[in-house]
Amino acid sequence: MDPKYLNLLMIVVMFAVVLGLGYAALNFYLTKKLKEGNERMQNIAAKIREGANAFIFYEYKIVAIIAACVAVVLALFIAWEAGIAFLLGAVMSATAGFIGMKIATYANVRVTNAANESRNIGKTLKVAFRGGSVMGLCVAGFALLGAIIVYCCFGWAEGMVNVGGTTLSEVIVENINPITKQSYNLSIVLSGYALGCSIIALFNRVGGGIYTKAADMGADLVGKTEAHIPEDDPRNPATIADNVGDNVGDVAGLGADLLESYIGAIMATVILAIEVFAHTTNFNSPTLLQKMILFPMIFAGIGLIGCVVGISYPLLKPKLSDNPHMELNLATWISAGVTLIGGCILSIFLFKDEAAEQLKAAKFAIGPISPWVCAAIGVVAGILIGIVSEYYTSYDYKPTKGIANASKEGAALTITQGMATGMISCLIPVVILGVAIFASFALGGMFGVGCGAMGMLSFVAATVSVDTYGPISDNAGGIAEMSGLDEDVRAITDKLDSVGNTTAAIGKGFAIGSAALATLSMMSSYLFAGGLVQEIQNGSLDIFLNIVRGDIIVGAILGAAIPFMFSGMLINAVAKAARKMVEEVRRQFRENPKILTGEEDPDSKQCITISSQGALRQMIVPAVVAIAIPVVCGFIFGAGFVGGILIGATLSAIMLAIYTGNAGGAWDNAKKYIESGGVEGVKKGEEGYDAVHDAAVVGDTVGDPLKDTVGPSLDILIKIMSTVSLVCVVVFQNFNLMGAIPGLAGIFGI
Repeated sequence: MDPKYLNLLMIVVMFAVVLGLGYAALNFYLTKKLKEGNERMQNIAAKIREGANAFIFYEYKIVAIIAACVAVVLALFIAWEAGIAFLLGAVMSATAGFIGMKIATYANVRVTNAANESRNIGKTLKVAFRGGSVMGLCVAGFALLGAIIVYCCFGWAEGMVNVGGTTLSEVIVENINPITKQSYNLSIVLSGYALGCSIIALFNRVGGGIYTKAADMGADLVGKTEAHIPEDDPRNPATIADNVGDNVGDVAGLGADLLESYIGAIMATVILAIEVFAHTTNFNSPTLLQKMILFPMIFAGIGLIGCVVGISYPLLKPKLSDNPHMELNLATWISAGVTLIGGCILSIFLFKDEAAEQLKAAKFAIGPISPWVCAAIGVVAGILIGIVSEYYTSYDYKPTKGIANASKEGAALTITQGMATGMISCLIPVVILGVAIFASFALGGMFGVGCGAMGMLSFVAATVSVDTYGPISDNAGGIAEMSGLDEDVRAITDKLDSVGNTTAAIGKGFAIGSAALATLSMMSSYLFAGGLVQEIQNGSLDIFLNIVRGDIIVGAILGAAIPFMFSGMLINAVAKAARKMVEEVRRQFRENPKILTGEEDPDSKQCITISSQGALRQMIVPAVVAIAIPVVCGFIFGAGFVGGILIGATLSAIMLAIYTGNAGGAWDNAKKYIESGGVEGVKKGEEGYDAVHDAAVVGDTVGDPLKDTVGPSLDILIKIMSTVSLVCVVVFQNFNLMGAIPGLAGIFGI
């Protein structure tokens, strides 16, 4: 390969990393410089910060022990490079989540103060978005920093990718594990890095989700429906815990989740390029392969640069409008636009000199721009899925208004209508995904599908910035309520929070869509590594999974059940912690009536302890199950059985993730629609309002663990299962119980 291409990688990606992390540091500093408000506001913010810090430190101690054990196993039985890459991925993901959580606990009270001093939505939005941008820029910056270290240290410095190679075998160098005697290449090391990111994401999402929803449900069920006190009322002892949960679940968890999705999409594309063309006999262009390995990383670097431009728009604009939704959308569209323009130039520059027959062998149907078009398809698909999510979750549209009106008839119909809305909302996103997969495959083969996933998340820094601003605004509203500020301040923060709920649903749409595409790409790499491919006449390979084969169909059925079991475990975990929270809030109200009269302060520390202990205890088993099932099944039944598990789990998880995310978001915004006075004949303070509002709160409470714990965790589940399967397949394809017992494999038609 011409060294200029490798230099391009280093220049673009390192410039993007330095620019992104530097801008994040600047915004962190500028946010922290702002005033915190009066003494009461500062005290409340300090309690939230203290609770969030305590939880994240305890969580990271547990995760560090588990990560160290996994790294040792990887280093011994898979590849020592994979073990180190795994730890690097875990550190990068944990660092991004921690910094994002820290700035959120500083920004929340400053947003409250900005609303109080300015009484202007635009000025308040700027503070909230600046705080959120730190999380977004850190997600992309740290993800790319770790990836470029893996590329340089193990790809080029160690020689696993030989840029001077003249044949495919010289380009992708195989190493041998001294213990298992199995060969491995750079794809296994990249999988290790992705797995490290996934581990942190799973624990942050599961642990943070259990924490925040246990506190939220406890606060709502007793405070709103029994005591009939407002949301975030300072008399409610669970309120502080609820606000802590926003930071550990919706900020740290969200950031780790999308960092994992981002890296998963990039690594899946690179790994697929290595695996496909290492097994395709009519492909003999080492330079093209090397460019395909570079393309996803450089494209991601351009995306981060585009996000810096997009994020700067609302922060540098002298005066923002009173329409926060429009301003946030513009920041996202600018980021996406700059990314697509830069990506098109990159695609032409990299692939324009390659021979037509080699591009055809690589399945580039429309020449040098094929990878870019596939990435653009992913961007469009992500936007469309986001629009559909917005339609089904925003109270500006009919579905959520219908749920709000159903609350007039009681909680049962509220829940029924919300379930129906969530189920119906699955169809259109799945159709969009299907069209995107088909189009990407037609234009670029499986590498094109990977590019689609990468394109969908190429401007992740902007989408995470927009998402993180939501919980910061939610916290700001809680601080305003607990500080006794007037209703005008709470109206501003509530408006920002409502938009944040919609943007969060859109962000989840991107995460789910990219998870489906990235998992499909990773699964294809798994099929190559697992020996489930066949050569056809023209020398290319046909990737197939024989679903009617005994072991594979049984694996698919089992795989389809895993997301349901995983979701049930998470809901049970939330319910257990929430039950203890409800009992504690009731106990305090019962034993100390002066709390409700405002004469004495509640014991919020006890509620924080309950949420922390519940989350830390309950998060381990679901996370271990996600990792253990494909590994255990692989060593018992072999690679084909695990291939079935992956396809079954992916199909059911996509549906469940869309359903739970949209149903939960719709229930939440239906409650807010009622509180805003949108339902005819139902006004706050008038007769009948409490009954309608209580029904909506019950619906919101049912939806809480669905949208903020189950839904976001499912896309991590399918990616972590695919990644760990790919990492381990080099061992269990040759060492499994099914193959060790003579005649047993024949029973299943293997």
